[in-house]
Amino acid sequence: MNAIPLQDEIYYPESDGEPMAETELHLEEMVYVWQALKDRFAGEPDVFVGANLFLYYRRGDPRAVVAPDGFVVKGVPKLLAGNRRRRKYLLWEEGQAPCFVLETTSESTRGEDLKKKDVYEKLGVDEYFQFDPLGDYLSPRLQGFRLAGGRYRPLRPKPDGSLLSQATDTIFRPDGSQLRLSDAVTGAPLLRQEEEAKARHQAEEQAAAEAEARLRAEAERDQARGQAAAEAKARHQAEERIRALEEELARGKGWHV
Repeated sequence: MNAIPLQDEIYYPESDGEPMAETELHLEEMVYVWQALKDRFAGEPDVFVGANLFLYYRRGDPRAVVAPDGFVVKGVPKLLAGNRRRRKYLLWEEGQAPCFVLETTSESTRGEDLKKKDVYEKLGVDEYFQFDPLGDYLSPRLQGFRLAGGRYRPLRPKPDGSLLSQATDTIFRPDGSQLRLSDAVTGAPLLRQEEEAKARHQAEEQAAAEAEARLRAEAERDQARGQAAAEAKARHQAEERIRALEEELARGKGWHV
């Protein structure tokens, strides 16, 4: 008779050896959404943003697993005890399911993503978004669902195709094969890494130009002050010479009296 393994002895893999994304384009969108949402919640210590992380949802069953391309969990710390990064997400240990999930989908992952949708619905994930960068089968490319009465209901996109994620206070807008995210409260765009680098470079160039302009203005003011001082000194010297000459003339007149 085989012994039944203890719960703590069950192995929950951290990877299945499969590629992280279907194509480079899918990977770029996954990374962008992950980084943008991380930046979005950078100041909130109890919000975790994950990407392509194995999420095990049934203790004792390593087959009960999904790997969301991007997800947000509220009510859990960003890091584990000892400032350790998560290598997998064990729902029964964390005690909190994601409030938001995004899958970058394609025709080849369509069936798997449909299965994931059922799992997310049962787990109580508030919102489930799908984005099809290549337009393989979704029309429109960005689609979203929100829980209502325990079931997913489709969200109606705005005229520009955008969807509001209430769970993250973020607007998702399709832009061809890319996504554009913005803060739903402030309207500020959540930039891609290359856009952030470009913005920083432009800001540094502008700051350098402004500093150079200030130095040039200060130098011009110093030069103007110096010139004004020189002119005042010259006037003073001229006035002194005039007075001295007048005194000398006055003395000369006195000698001829």
